[in-house]
Amino acid sequence: MGESSSGGTWRRAGFAGAAIGVLAAGAAAGVAVERLTVGRSVRRKARLALDSAGPYGGLRGTPGRALADDGTVLYYEVDEVGDGHGAEVPARLRRLFGRREPAPVTVVFSHGYCLNQDSWHFQRAALRGLVRTVHWDQRSHGRSGQGVTQAGPDAVPVSIDQLGRDLRAVVDAAVPEGPLVLVGHSMGGMTVMAFAEQYPELMRERVAGVAFVGTSAGKLHEVTYGLPVLGVNAVRRILPGVLRTLGAQAELVERGRRATADLFAGLVKKYSFASKDVDPAVARFAERMIESTPIDVVAAFYPAFAEHDKSASLPALRDLPVLALAGDRDLVTPSSHTEAIAALLPDAELVIVPDGGHLVMLEHPEAVTDRLADLLVRAGAVPRPAAAGTEPGES
Repeated sequence: MGESSSGGTWRRAGFAGAAIGVLAAGAAAGVAVERLTVGRSVRRKARLALDSAGPYGGLRGTPGRALADDGTVLYYEVDEVGDGHGAEVPARLRRLFGRREPAPVTVVFSHGYCLNQDSWHFQRAALRGLVRTVHWDQRSHGRSGQGVTQAGPDAVPVSIDQLGRDLRAVVDAAVPEGPLVLVGHSMGGMTVMAFAEQYPELMRERVAGVAFVGTSAGKLHEVTYGLPVLGVNAVRRILPGVLRTLGAQAELVERGRRATADLFAGLVKKYSFASKDVDPAVARFAERMIESTPIDVVAAFYPAFAEHDKSASLPALRDLPVLALAGDRDLVTPSSHTEAIAALLPDAELVIVPDGGHLVMLEHPEAVTDRLADLLVRAGAVPRPAAAGTEPGES
């Protein structure tokens, strides 16, 4: 019996949704997913249970809004020193910084593609109340407004330079004065690079340190995502046009994505994590963030990565404390890209986290948080012990 027109449309939407799952997780072609042996209804109930019980992404701060140069409303939240007081605060302070009290500084966290500010959940929880932090949603992500220049008949793709200007708008609104430490994951790291390139004077005067987590300074067109090179190159040639087409049929594609939820979950896990024992609640948390990114947003941002090249701007950071960290099994922005960043910044601390994937800050949160705490010490955000040779935690 022949397949109906509506059935064919639905199936094509399903495949499109699966393709978007790959893109949203950072891949550019299909992957083989092991056959799931648990019934679909059981898996659906498990997802609902994780959604209702999972504690991740529930941290909230004082809300604020910044206006980008094209009129886009950018949402951010501030956690002040002293917020989140409780019995665990002294213990967190001592574990991260010994007996040293954090000095006035604001740490600004920029998230990656198809994520939102909640992707820093564990680092936010660890630093909450100890150091002033700002977490913001990139344009068209999370609670921020859709990019004004990405809407309407004259819409244009997002550029990494635009994201750098967006970060400046957030800094001007949320941190108009005082020292800054800039932290960026994946696309967020590229945002920080664009910020540094466009605002060298502000970098010299106010930025005390920078952390790049699972990011790249360029040559992303060479990444194979663990797939055959010929297949990836073929997909790259047609992908921009396919995305534009799918972006114009957003509702249909979203229905298809929901219909292929199990495939989508497998792709997210493959391209987000390397460990086999990732907490299912953390994996579902990442899946929810990624699946909440509409297809038209995926389409608007994707071209920027092929064009991204900020390696020439990195030497401007030579005089700053820099952390360059990545998971050793990151398929999206391979650790070799982080090593390339460190090679341009000889004094940077290079950290490759064993058994770590692209969302290393969720997969190995303590490893990332501890290195960020070390960066704050090196940046002078946390005073060093006064006496030479004094160890952290000593009087």
